[in-house]
Amino acid sequence: MQFTSTQKRAGTWCLIAALAILALWFLGPVLTPFVVAAVLAYVLTPVVNKLDDMDRGRVPRVVAVLLVETLFILILLSILLLVVPIFAKELPLLRDQLPLLADRLNTSLVPWLAKFGIKVSLDVGSIKTFVVKYLNANVEEAFISVMSSLKLGGSVALTIIGNVVLIPVALFFLLNDWDQFVARVVELVPPKMRASFDSFTEEADSVLGQYLRGQLLVMGVLAIYFSLALTLFGFDLAVPVGVFTGLAFFIPFLGFGLGMILAFLAGILQFGSWYGVLVVAGVYGAGQLVESFYLTPRLVGKRIGLHPLAVIFALLAFGQLFGFLGVLIALPSSAVLLVGIRRLRAGYIASKLYGG
Repeated sequence: MQFTSTQKRAGTWCLIAALAILALWFLGPVLTPFVVAAVLAYVLTPVVNKLDDMDRGRVPRVVAVLLVETLFILILLSILLLVVPIFAKELPLLRDQLPLLADRLNTSLVPWLAKFGIKVSLDVGSIKTFVVKYLNANVEEAFISVMSSLKLGGSVALTIIGNVVLIPVALFFLLNDWDQFVARVVELVPPKMRASFDSFTEEADSVLGQYLRGQLLVMGVLAIYFSLALTLFGFDLAVPVGVFTGLAFFIPFLGFGLGMILAFLAGILQFGSWYGVLVVAGVYGAGQLVESFYLTPRLVGKRIGLHPLAVIFALLAFGQLFGFLGVLIALPSSAVLLVGIRRLRAGYIASKLYGG
């Protein structure tokens, strides 16, 4: 059986793609920090370029890279530290309120559920023992316990520490030599395909830029909304919980869930009644509706052209294939894939296979 030159080229490219996917599959844990660094480098390179071009290029690129990366790390640490005041205030409250809440549930909720044939028994004594054993410990003892559970020196701890060190190092080199890396990749594209490749990358870059700008707008609006809404209802930790929830929306679904859990915990411990639960349910329910049906469709969805079902499928598929990293890169990667799918569809509509 004879193959045409077009079929041979298509088969070759399919083989290259299959080998690349296999390499990503088997080397996933090793490549994860480099992939994270590459995504961050793509986002931060425009900022580095602007600083590099300031004052007619008198700012060395190395200095621009150091400034941008340091600022980014400080912002990331600030976001993570938002959780510290939440737990610093809630843990003592949790120690005092948890036994009382268990008593209330045991005396009110359990008899009510029994009317419907649901038998629930809360061991209040065990809950109090847990509180005394774990929540009365000081910070040093908790840190030692965490380190012991991680089995410091084992693979889990070493992987975490390795990524924390490796990602900033890889990010520095990628930011410093981004143009050279891109140029070397472009050199691998056959000259006959260069025009199509350039057109594809320009469109994909435009879609990704729109996605990032839209996502940042959504995060900012939600951070303001949750902070103000919780403040109006008298939450002491309204600002840190609200800002954390808004910024955590960068991780679809998971970020919202974490923020809501923190808010529920803050509401229950501060008010010690169903008031906190109802307020959080109302505020976060309304926020989720506004985000799902107005903010994301208008500021993100329409910009990249992804249907909500496609968003859900992308999150599940990338999460299954690449774990937590897949959830982070699901939407931007889907935006790039969407560009390719549009072009494949246009080529198929214009082909003889479709026209007959």
